[in-house]
Amino acid sequence: MLHSIIIPCYNSDRTIRRVVEMTMKEMERLGRNEYEFVLVDDYSPNNPKTINELRALAEEYDCVRVIELAFNSGQHNAVMAGLNYAEGDILIAMDDDGQTHPSQLQYLFAEFDKGYDIVYGYYEQKKQSPFRNFGSYVNYMTVRWLIGKPKDMKTSSYWVIRRFVRDAVIRYESPFTHLQGLFLRTTKNISSVPIQHFKREVGQSNYTMKKLLQLWSNIMGFSVVPLRLATRLGCLFSVIGLIGVIAVIINKMTHPAVPIGWSTMVAAVCFFSGVILLFMGLIGEYIGRMFLVVQRSPQFVVRKVYGRKGKTNDEENHDSGCGDLSGSADPDGKASGDLCDRGEHSR
Repeated sequence: MLHSIIIPCYNSDRTIRRVVEMTMKEMERLGRNEYEFVLVDDYSPNNPKTINELRALAEEYDCVRVIELAFNSGQHNAVMAGLNYAEGDILIAMDDDGQTHPSQLQYLFAEFDKGYDIVYGYYEQKKQSPFRNFGSYVNYMTVRWLIGKPKDMKTSSYWVIRRFVRDAVIRYESPFTHLQGLFLRTTKNISSVPIQHFKREVGQSNYTMKKLLQLWSNIMGFSVVPLRLATRLGCLFSVIGLIGVIAVIINKMTHPAVPIGWSTMVAAVCFFSGVILLFMGLIGEYIGRMFLVVQRSPQFVVRKVYGRKGKTNDEENHDSGCGDLSGSADPDGKASGDLCDRGEHSR
């Protein structure tokens, strides 16, 4: 079976070669000799450094394919681009910074071979900033609430899926992509396995508050729960308002000399007006997204593709750019064994 390894890349010129070559070694060690890499450059700000490094990998290894996007689409849309170009029967997604370490693939495959359609690797101890941990927690709780993710199901950006899941997911055409939601729509035969989270050795997380909020808002596209909540709260506030009106009338009838409190009235008007505007904004967000979907706004735009179609090692033997890579991916980050010949397959 052909394995497609999808890696979204963003300012990864200092890390991506190491990640790719360690992954090659680990795949060989596990006896999974048929594989391809789909590296997606999500319009890195340090272009051309990142795209040049990716192109060098594509020229060096025949099993590497590079997708250059014309604008920054976000991690989920970048992975979606990779899924569209991947040809494997089994598809793996991992990060470009080495935190989703290739040495942990063995645990994902061991669980995957039990017959699951999707297997996530999750981190018992995360090596990331408190801000990033908070964003992950908010994302976790939101997904649970909005799209009904099982309580015991833990997720991350490190996963393995089957071909039919990929085929179902790429039919999704909205530019507001959230892969966890799409996976849950496709199958319930999902598992997760604990893996080690490695420390980032170069740079820092590219996620900002803006990107985390955008990711959170994308989850809303998979549920009508916020709209139903708005309806229920609207009914609740209407009842509260009606009770308030009745109370004011009774108070006026029983105590005609007591003036109606203007401060209370102004506070109530401001409060309920704010609630109304909040839910109008929520409804407007849904309508705006519908408008963009109707306009067929793209998830991503591919500027250029580099590298040949992925070739399996068995088909190409040692003539392939991804030939025999003895050794394994050392958890300490050191790749052992000899890499395949370089430069013979440049175009």
